[in-house]
Amino acid sequence: MTKPRIALAVGIICISIFPILVKLNLTPGLISAFYRMVIASAILVPYVLITKKFKVTSRKTFFLTVLCGVVFGLDVGVWNIAIQQSTATQASLLTNLSPVWVGIGSFLFLKDKPKRNFWIGTVVAVIGMVLLVGFDLFLNFDFNLAFIFGVLSGMLYAVYMLTSKRVLGEMEIMTFMMVSLLSSVVSLGLLSYAMGEPFGGFSTEGWLVLVIQGVVCQLLAWLLLSFATKHMRATRVSVSLLGQAILASILAWWLLDELISVQMVIGGIILLFGIRLTFYEKPLFKSKV
Repeated sequence: MTKPRIALAVGIICISIFPILVKLNLTPGLISAFYRMVIASAILVPYVLITKKFKVTSRKTFFLTVLCGVVFGLDVGVWNIAIQQSTATQASLLTNLSPVWVGIGSFLFLKDKPKRNFWIGTVVAVIGMVLLVGFDLFLNFDFNLAFIFGVLSGMLYAVYMLTSKRVLGEMEIMTFMMVSLLSSVVSLGLLSYAMGEPFGGFSTEGWLVLVIQGVVCQLLAWLLLSFATKHMRATRVSVSLLGQAILASILAWWLLDELISVQMVIGGIILLFGIRLTFYEKPLFKSKV
């Protein structure tokens, strides 16, 4: 299990820069998501076809993979909008509540039910997240479209995680990535066109940010995260992704001059401790008979 955990850790690092890049507002949120998928596809699709790694096991699995791509594309799109219309912190918090939705979905629909340690670790991690972002954020929550999109992003990601876990049990990672990426491109492209989003006219910095999103935040990150999802429980992967909030805060301090308080440090430690609890195999509390 060492390689999947390393892949998960590196993948989390790769996606941690994403909120910072989006918050620069160099391109509209929805079109940013579109080009993120386009650039990743432009690299991955030729490689998969040339190396003949494209293998579809069944029609049902193929259509589920298409669904994954559409859902993930919408997830990134609404998250981008939530970040740009509120704050990166609020949007990240709301979308990172996805482990709760993943846990509920796993309990209802998967054979591999979440264990007690998952629920304990999730609660601890969410408490750490609250401390990390600060109580003021909750007191000042603006329940507008950005808030709704933030919550919707977490739900969409939970659907993606649960569906991809099932699909990756029957399909190779490269085929899964190719089909899901192309599905994201088509769905986001149609949606962007329908909403009148600009497909060009960006600055040099804007295009550079789009390339970084496509190569690092999408292609590299999700190849690694798909590998981790294939070999680990979906619940563990989803909770571990909460760690990106810590890295995003450090990057915001470094690149955007945002302050890091003692409370944020304590919250980050508690959050990491909660994630660690979900990986602990033995029961934390033994029930008395």
